[in-house]
Amino acid sequence: MNILLIYPQFPETFWSFSYALRFIGKKAAFPPLGLLTVAALLPAAWSLRLVDVNVDDLTDQDLAWADMAFLSAMAVQRKSTAAIITRCHGKGLTIVAGGPLFTAESDAFRQVDHLVLDEAEVTLPAFIEDKENGCPKKIYRADGYPDIHQTPIPLWRLIRMNRYASLNIQYSRGCPFDCDFCNITSLFGSRPRTKTPSQVLAELDAIYQTGWRGNIFFVDDNFIGNKGSLKKQLLPALIEWRKDKKGCVFFTESSINLADDPELMSLMVDAGFDSVFIGIESPDESSLAECRKVHNKNRNMLLDVKKIHRSGMQVMGGFIVGFDSDTPSIFQRQIDFIQQSGIVTAMVGMLQAPPGTRLFDRLVGERRVCADFSGDNVDGRTNIIPVMGLDLLIDGYRAIMRQIYSPRKYYQRVRSILKDLKVPAATVPIDWQRFLAFFRACLRLGVLGKERFQYWYLLIWTLARRPRMLPLAVTLSIYGYHYRRICELHIF
Repeated sequence: MNILLIYPQFPETFWSFSYALRFIGKKAAFPPLGLLTVAALLPAAWSLRLVDVNVDDLTDQDLAWADMAFLSAMAVQRKSTAAIITRCHGKGLTIVAGGPLFTAESDAFRQVDHLVLDEAEVTLPAFIEDKENGCPKKIYRADGYPDIHQTPIPLWRLIRMNRYASLNIQYSRGCPFDCDFCNITSLFGSRPRTKTPSQVLAELDAIYQTGWRGNIFFVDDNFIGNKGSLKKQLLPALIEWRKDKKGCVFFTESSINLADDPELMSLMVDAGFDSVFIGIESPDESSLAECRKVHNKNRNMLLDVKKIHRSGMQVMGGFIVGFDSDTPSIFQRQIDFIQQSGIVTAMVGMLQAPPGTRLFDRLVGERRVCADFSGDNVDGRTNIIPVMGLDLLIDGYRAIMRQIYSPRKYYQRVRSILKDLKVPAATVPIDWQRFLAFFRACLRLGVLGKERFQYWYLLIWTLARRPRMLPLAVTLSIYGYHYRRICELHIF
């Protein structure tokens, strides 16, 4: 049995980092971890081939080789997914699909032969057994959430790692919080399930043995969902693992209450974490109450961000405008918070309602869902009718993006975070492409770019004040170039 695993293309978004990747000679930010894990769950006798359309072309020869095509996708990949399904269907291939997009919108993909939904550890073995017995069903759903202690190591041999800027790994699934607009708990539950430290170390060993020394993203939706397990088991194990290793810097996602635990922050830094994405959403208490972001309420989030920065981890922040309780003042308040916090990577989006969330169900009942969920929170679109009115929301959103990603405002935040951050304990070795990235940045940003004055001022300032932070200053400058290009494409 020849199995072709296909990962659809990401559009150009903030998270694609497409313009930034060109500076370091990479094709995509991350490989398809879900498909690589699914591949490891398939029978050893089956022949496997993986095509990530973000880094390689899907050829007619690939399709002719295959007996079945396995697809996994997120909502933001919908357009590419539909095109791939049509192409596979035209070639007479049996199509098997799973992942967040198909789990949330299974009725929208009638050309798919078999929908293996929810978590593959539960539903994929049932499909394989039925397939080998000649009686596969249309849809496979899980009754509960699997124990991920038996989840296998992803099949890294199926990809060319040097095409990617970062690799990824998963420690836990599920989140103890239940935000109104988030579909994580509907997909993975509210009780975080974790892998054992030995599992995580085995996956890291598999990555390290390939020669990888770059960034590794822990893709957990809330890495600190089980603080006790982290502090007593995983982080001490990671600290020990790093003792004879070079490179392999980690970053992840967490909730803002990370700032409440100095011991946890210190352990994460010692374990090699240098960045964390946090859903801040709004500085407005009414908006936080509305979306049930209770853990962000009644706290000084500006101070919390500073605490995390000073621990040695950069905060990347998610922000939302368009809550029912938002007034026109929210746009300037978001700008002020972002500038004062020093959060360089500020992902601001208009509120959207993903299928499977309480927000979606409520707004469907109010007849306020007016379009498909795009899955891209920074594309200047929303799928709901906002209380404040769509025109006012769009104008306010554009005003935020124009300001925070103007060269002057952006480079101010870069200097702010460089002042606060500790020198990182773990660093990625400078390879040839990253060495060349400095000269590419000097040409593109320092000579050809509109931000040339801000760029050179930052480099001089960094050399004078924080010389060991120069690589980060250049990296953040390149990110800013990417963000501005995306804003020009979708928003301005």
